[in-house]
Amino acid sequence: MNAPLNISMPSEASGAPKSYRLLIDGKQVEAVDGRSLERRSPGHGFVVSRYAQANEKDVDLAVQAAHKAFESGPWPRMKAGERANVLLKAADLIEARLEEIARLDALESGKPIAQARGEIGGAVDIWRYAASLARTLSGDSYANLGDAMLGVVLREPVGVVSIITPWNFPFLIVSQKLPFALAAGCTAVVKPSEMTSASTFLLGDVLLEAGVPAGVVNIVAGLGADVGAAMVAHPSVEMVSFTGSTRVGKLTMASAANSLKKVSMELGGKNGQIVFPDGDLEAAADAAVFGGFFNAGECCNAGSRLIVHQDIASDFLAAVRKLTAKVRVGDPLDDGTKVGAMISTDHLAKVSGYVSAAKGEGGEVLAGGGARASNAGQYLDPTIVSGVTEGMAIAREEVFGPVLSVLSFKTIEEALRIANNTPYGLSAGVWSRDIDTCMTVARGVRTGTVWVNTFMDGYPELPFGGYKQSGLGRELGRRAVEDYTEEKTIQFHRGQRTGWWVG
Repeated sequence: MNAPLNISMPSEASGAPKSYRLLIDGKQVEAVDGRSLERRSPGHGFVVSRYAQANEKDVDLAVQAAHKAFESGPWPRMKAGERANVLLKAADLIEARLEEIARLDALESGKPIAQARGEIGGAVDIWRYAASLARTLSGDSYANLGDAMLGVVLREPVGVVSIITPWNFPFLIVSQKLPFALAAGCTAVVKPSEMTSASTFLLGDVLLEAGVPAGVVNIVAGLGADVGAAMVAHPSVEMVSFTGSTRVGKLTMASAANSLKKVSMELGGKNGQIVFPDGDLEAAADAAVFGGFFNAGECCNAGSRLIVHQDIASDFLAAVRKLTAKVRVGDPLDDGTKVGAMISTDHLAKVSGYVSAAKGEGGEVLAGGGARASNAGQYLDPTIVSGVTEGMAIAREEVFGPVLSVLSFKTIEEALRIANNTPYGLSAGVWSRDIDTCMTVARGVRTGTVWVNTFMDGYPELPFGGYKQSGLGRELGRRAVEDYTEEKTIQFHRGQRTGWWVG
């Protein structure tokens, strides 16, 4: 039994919660009906933030502002280099406030502060990458259509984009969407999760300071049923970019279909790391622990399934258990913490329920398995469940917690079957020194990303997204700005038109 956690109260606990207002048309405003939301820090238990709580009327005002900014404002009409300069200034301002933003995310989401710093640093890199793509966005020309005809294909911004982001990576995920929409010349209404809105509101301040015109970016906090649904259904919205659960993603797509909006969906995952006997087993064991417990497993890319060759399963699992025992669970604001708090008590109970169900079906809990006692906040010890079979819920459904399910295989064909036996297809990993094995797995798994002898690395240059019920479309990569555009074909005819239809 692990010792109870003694969580120290930060300075913020002794003061009033910080208040945030909606950002609409360049102004910070209260909600129309005056309501507000409170966010209690999951790692410390005190009310850390209070947001103005939007409803459908606030959403309408935000969309109207974005629509006006798109139809008659300067942003879509700027030179690409001018938009790029604003994005670069925003990146510099984010970098200057990195510690402040990281602390907000750590307090509101429960993630470790050291990890949050890395995420904000990664976000800075993404904003700079998006700025570079603003200047390279282009269409095509066709001079091969005959002597009298020239075809030109333009890429124009799609219009107003509704951006809906989740609670697990508050600043990083909005940074995987918004700068690319802005680079294309779009305007936006952004809804962060009602549990982690603070850093997105701070981003709004940064963008105004960087020179983004009023109305181009609007930020509204609130519940999905009130705010998210209205943002998706609004007739002046042309595109929806959503990251969240597959269940809510399906509802979002169904609503967007009523007006045939363009959609981009980054949804759930049930990702496997496949380990062969000839792999670097020391590195693979560390990656298994990292993949399973990073961000307390509250990550769509989590390596929540460990698929190990039966010849090494016992020894490899022993190594993973040994490393898991060293993973430090505790105060999100402690630089040494690896696993912070769970996002809510309800979510902790849901994750614990998966572990209990697996035990009832014959699984064996080798580590963790229960909530860690603490004087404040809610924590779950990193958990390993062995003896998992393909049909168990813990092997097929997205648990979204620090839970590693262990399955074994005999042949590469069996490993691929296990890896693909899930509704999801976001990512996978393979560990082997044999290039044929690595290529066979990389080509055989139905996922949007495959890591070979590494796990969960990420770069702005590489597209990210999933197969099957893990989503629709891709974020990041050199075509990320193109996703926020429409193609327009223009045909120029030179000289007298010939071939009259009516002579």
